[in-house]
Amino acid sequence: MIKLIVGTKGSGKTKAMIESINAVTKTTSGNVVVLEKSMQLTYNIDHAARLIDLDEYKVNGYEMMYGFVAGVLAGNYDITELYIDGILKVCDHDLAGLGAFLAKVDAIAASVNVTVTISADAAVLPADVQKYL
Repeated sequence: MIKLIVGTKGSGKTKAMIESINAVTKTTSGNVVVLEKSMQLTYNIDHAARLIDLDEYKVNGYEMMYGFVAGVLAGNYDITELYIDGILKVCDHDLAGLGAFLAKVDAIAASVNVTVTISADAAVLPADVQKYL
């Protein structure tokens, strides 16, 4: 299942995601993984969540991001929650390719709850992205 946290810059997306991460780490029986660009959440999220810096692995674009997500999920079958912060920063602000990326991730993450933050107004999102709202 994919859940989107959408809003323009400064609308509280990251705060909502941090609260969600910290709440789920207390209740899940599996692992929580957070993918983000530039490790800004290090001191804000519970230490039980695994934080991965996408810059460290030079992830850029939807193809690389999909491959990285697939590798993370394949490497650990105990993941119950996956958070991706700032997907548009990692993928060059390409709204057109976002829907296809989400569909591919949705297909491989059947038993994982995936939450993605998107820095954009919900009204400008393509139809293939809006179906996840």
